[in-house]
Amino acid sequence: MDAPHLDVRSSKSKIMAAAVGKLLTRRLAFRSQLMGGIERSALHMGNAEFREKKERFLVAPATRGWYVVCLSKELKHKPLRKRLMGMPIVLFRSKEGIVGALLDRCPHRNVPLSLGRVVEYQIECRYHGWQFDVCGNRVRVPGLCGRPEKKEGLVPSFPTREQDGFVWVYGTPGTDPKVEPFRVPERDSEGYATVYRVGEIKGSLFATVENALDVPHTAFLHRGLFRGTGEPQGIKAVITRYTDRIEVEYLGERPPKGLAARFLTSSEEIMTHVDRFILPSITQVEYRLGEKGHLTTFLCTPVEDFLTKVFAVFQFRMGLPAWLMKLLMTPVVKRVIRQDADMLKEQTETVIHFGEERFTSTELDVLGLQIWRLMRHADLGPSPTMNGSDGQAPGEGARFEIEIKI
Repeated sequence: MDAPHLDVRSSKSKIMAAAVGKLLTRRLAFRSQLMGGIERSALHMGNAEFREKKERFLVAPATRGWYVVCLSKELKHKPLRKRLMGMPIVLFRSKEGIVGALLDRCPHRNVPLSLGRVVEYQIECRYHGWQFDVCGNRVRVPGLCGRPEKKEGLVPSFPTREQDGFVWVYGTPGTDPKVEPFRVPERDSEGYATVYRVGEIKGSLFATVENALDVPHTAFLHRGLFRGTGEPQGIKAVITRYTDRIEVEYLGERPPKGLAARFLTSSEEIMTHVDRFILPSITQVEYRLGEKGHLTTFLCTPVEDFLTKVFAVFQFRMGLPAWLMKLLMTPVVKRVIRQDADMLKEQTETVIHFGEERFTSTELDVLGLQIWRLMRHADLGPSPTMNGSDGQAPGEGARFEIEIKI
């Protein structure tokens, strides 16, 4: 039976529209505070007008979370300009190797700091030479007689971490995060081959993470690669909901028919298949069968409302040498990512064209709906109902099961 239909004319949709309005207003206020009111005039629009003009997706990313903004090897001696949730950020590495992340705007005359250079421990504005340290403190004003008064926090500074070959930035400046970034599992020592890919998806953060964990579409969009060439098999999906993640284990699943599955096994043994979503934007897909297996980890970063950057880590152990697995699996990985990227681009352009979203969901979409609920709660607190969600805070260890065919 179909889950309740999310339609813009329904009462449930009115609740959702109000939630979207509050979410967008809060997001805009956050940006305006940082960027000096560039978009402040939009705060005076009505929620409906604002939604119509901005044409946003339902779920905005949580500002209280860690996101990968670049690879460590990208950040060398020059400042690096990036965007996070629509905010321009400049990254730079001090003489000691410490990574700074500042709002990319000099408070003196509004010039991008990323146009400047790194001078020992500071970044220097190209226009008048003002210098700022990794905390956003102004430490030098050339030409000013006497030592200038140190201005603390003159430029909003974002917490940073560098680990696993990635540079992470916390979404809220001037804070002391209570949690550390997600750690990518290190499995090279266990005989796994690792393939890294970085790409941009024309889609919202929610659409991107839902796609990464959506099993039913693989039989159609990726037909012949994963599923879709044999008879559908009935399996049980056990979903466990925690305060910071969603995990689903598929029980009774045999290896799917398809090119990628051949690398896993040619037998009909029951395999272990677990998918995870971890706040604020991490997805994992894991298959295991005896000593063989593969783990796909997506570190998703919201660049803009409709643009998500994906830092993907594919780890395989198939009983073959690591170099050979990389050679065999890289073209398959590229093809799958391209198929998903093309479909999400079409989805995004359709939403923009119609100026709204409409969802009709069934039990097969339960993981996507749980992700939506968890993401929204992380950003705004308890949510209104969406297709049967109870609107309360996600429970620790809540568990339920559904029967599906894939």
